[in-house]
Amino acid sequence: MRESRSFVAIDRTSKFAYTELHPKAGKMAAAQFLSNLIAVVPYTIHTVLTDNGIQFANRTCDIYAFTHVFDRVCDENGIEHRQTKVKHPWTNGQVERMNRTIKEATVKRFHYETHDELNRHLTSFVAAYNFAKRLKTLKGLTPYEFICKAWTNQPERFKLNPLHEMPGLNT
Repeated sequence: MRESRSFVAIDRTSKFAYTELHPKAGKMAAAQFLSNLIAVVPYTIHTVLTDNGIQFANRTCDIYAFTHVFDRVCDENGIEHRQTKVKHPWTNGQVERMNRTIKEATVKRFHYETHDELNRHLTSFVAAYNFAKRLKTLKGLTPYEFICKAWTNQPERFKLNPLHEMPGLNT
């Protein structure tokens, strides 16, 4: 199987996770990932925290470069883009922990013949995590249940009703 790169997003409050596999983790893939994330989550995203990789920001030596494509997607959607301190991955600890959890549940445990095989397993794992895994930090709720509870209390923060997003027989 050819090497693939994953992008992982996790909501700090609900712990809702979203992942995508890409053949290359370049800036266009990162921008597309953010666009896809915006379309998937039922609420408005106000802040994104990333590392300082070239897929998320121009290098410091690129002082005359155009605005980075990832920042353009943020700007178009009213999202503040923050970056972690250089060489301080623990600043984004929730994503780092989720990366480890995903690796332990997939590539460290199973061998995949194809990229599609890994992608199917990753999609199933993240769906099980979001819709079935009860988390202590959420007082026993799943990330999806936490989002539904937040919608009940603060519907103005949402673009659409998350109760309509529950996976079912036809998904």
